[in-house]
Amino acid sequence: MVEALRQESFYVAGTLVDESQGLYLGWTARQGSFSDPMPLSSERGDVRLVFSGEDFPDPGTVEALRARGHAVAARGPSYLVHLYEEDPAFLSRLNGRFQGVVTDRNRGVSILFNDRYGMQRIYYHEAKDALYFAAEAKAILAVRPELRTADPRGLGESVACGCVLENRTLFPGIHVLPPAAAWTCRAGAVESRDSYFSPREWEEQEPMSAEAYYRELKDVFSNRLCRYFGGCEPIGMSLTGGLDTRLILAWRKSHAGSLPCYSFGGMFRDCQDVALARQVARACGQSHHTIVVGDEFLGRFAAYAERSIYLTDGCVDVSHAPDLYVNEAARAIAPVRMTGNYGGEVLRRVRLFKVADPPTGLFRPELLSHVTAVRETFAGMLNRHPLSFTLFNQAPWHHYGLLALEQTQVALRSPYLDNELVRTVFRAPESACTDNAVCLRLIADGDPALARIRTDLGLAGDRGPFRSAALKAMLTFTFKAEYGYDYGMPQWVARIDHVLAPCRLERLFLGRHKFYHFRVWYRNQLAKYIRDVLLDRRALSRPYIQGNVLERMVQAHINGTRNYTVAIHKALTLELIHRAFFDSHRLTPPAAWPTCRLT
Repeated sequence: MVEALRQESFYVAGTLVDESQGLYLGWTARQGSFSDPMPLSSERGDVRLVFSGEDFPDPGTVEALRARGHAVAARGPSYLVHLYEEDPAFLSRLNGRFQGVVTDRNRGVSILFNDRYGMQRIYYHEAKDALYFAAEAKAILAVRPELRTADPRGLGESVACGCVLENRTLFPGIHVLPPAAAWTCRAGAVESRDSYFSPREWEEQEPMSAEAYYRELKDVFSNRLCRYFGGCEPIGMSLTGGLDTRLILAWRKSHAGSLPCYSFGGMFRDCQDVALARQVARACGQSHHTIVVGDEFLGRFAAYAERSIYLTDGCVDVSHAPDLYVNEAARAIAPVRMTGNYGGEVLRRVRLFKVADPPTGLFRPELLSHVTAVRETFAGMLNRHPLSFTLFNQAPWHHYGLLALEQTQVALRSPYLDNELVRTVFRAPESACTDNAVCLRLIADGDPALARIRTDLGLAGDRGPFRSAALKAMLTFTFKAEYGYDYGMPQWVARIDHVLAPCRLERLFLGRHKFYHFRVWYRNQLAKYIRDVLLDRRALSRPYIQGNVLERMVQAHINGTRNYTVAIHKALTLELIHRAFFDSHRLTPPAAWPTCRLT
C-alpha cells in the first residue's frame, strides 16, 4: 500500500506497526514538508501520531505546551501529539487541511480523523477481516484487487458533475470518510463513528450588520494571514489578475524580493492573469515568473493526462493535465504554493458545482439512467445553508480532484478556509455576499496602490466611470468570445471556422483569459493521440459508450468540421480510468510524484 503512494523521488516513507492494537500504518510525505517528521510520539511513548497535511495553530500554542513541560520544537508538527494529551477537544482546535491517525495505548484505541471540510480524503473499505484505509483509493486497490470494478452510479455522477457524490467513489466497495470524522478503532474494528464538528455551530450564529461584519472580517483576515506564511519551506505566490490573490498581497507586507510570484500563461499571448499579476508583483516589490503551457507540454500530453488520472484515482478529467505540468514547474520556484483558492466561494458565494447534460448520443441508456438520477440527488443537497453547501459538499467533492493533483507537487495553502475566517463569514448579511464590494474595500484598505490596478474583469482601477464601463464591456466580450471560440463553439461556427482555417482565426480570440486551448489542441497537436486512444477497439467497445457515435465525433472534430471538445474530454477521461484501474491485472503508475499520504 505504501509503494502505491510513493510516486516521486522526493518523497519519504515510513511504517508503524502496533500488533497489540491491530494497527498497521504506513505513510509517504514530501521531503521537508510539515508532515515529514512522522511519527510523533509522547514523552512516555504511549501516544503516537501520524499527521498528513498542515495545521495553522494559534501563535501561543507551542509556548503554552512548553510551559507545561513538553519538549516541543519551535517549528514543525511536534506539538500536535502533546496537544492531544492535554486537550480532549484536540481535533476541534486544528486549523487546516489534514488527515491522521493517533494511537493511544492507555485507552487501547486508535483514532482516524480528517479536517472539518473533508478535503484531505481518507478512503476506506470495510472487510470482514479488517478496516482498510488510505489517502488514495489505489492503495486499497493494491491489496484488495477484487474491488477494481466500476460503480455505474459513480461513473454517471462523474460524467454529469465532474465528481462522485455523497462520499462514494468510482469503486463500489470503497467510500470516503465524511468531513470532521473522528472514528475510534479498537482491536482493528471500528468502535464508534463520531464527528468533532457540526456545521450547525457556524450556521446558528446571529448575523451581523453590514458595517460590523466588514470590521470583523478585516480584523480576522489581517490578523490571521501571517500564520499561513510560516514554516521552514520557501513560499511562492501563485498570482492571478483576480481579487483573491490580490487581497492576500494587500495585507501581507513581505520584504521586497522575498516572495517570488508566478502566473500560468499560454502559447498565443500574455493572458490577463499574467499581464496584471506582473503589475501587482512589481507594485509589491516582488519578482514575477510566467509558467507557459505550450509545445513542451503538448509534446508530453499523453504522460500528463494518464498520470493525472492515476494520481487522483480518476477524480479529475484530462482537461486538468496542464495543472500537473504547471505545478511541477511551480515546485522549482518554491515547494509551498500560496493561492487565493476558495476566496470567491467563501467570500462571494461563487458556485461552479452543477449538473451538466452529457454530450448528446455519446452514452448508452444504462449509464444515462444514472446521469438522470444525479439531478434528484443534487437538488436535495441544495436545501442546506449556501455556505455549508460550498464548504461541505462542493469543496470535498467537486474541488478535491484538482487539489489532490496539485498537492502531488507542492504544498498548497490558502487563508480562505481558516476556521475563524469562515466562522465570521457565516455571520455575513446577505448583501455582503452578493457582489465584489467587500473584497474591493478590503484591498483598498490594505494597500491603496493595489486597488488602483484593475482586475482581469475590469474591477477597481483608477479610470473614470465611462472608461471603466467600456473596459468591463470589452473584457466581458473577450472572455465570452474566447469561450465561444474554444469549448463553447457552436457547430455552425465550427463549419465556418473550418473553411477559414488558413486564416488561423484562433490567434485573434484565444489566450486572452485562458492558458489552455483544448478545442484546437485536439484538432491539431493532439490529434494522433486522440485517434490512437479513442478509436482503439477497447475504447469503442466500452459498455457505456456508443462506439459508432464516438468514432464520428472524433473524426469530425479532428477534421475541424465540428466541435466535440467536451465529449472528447469525457470519453478520454473514462477510457484512461478504465486502463489505469480496471483493465490491467496490477496497478501500474504511468510515471512519477508529494504531500503526506496515509495508509
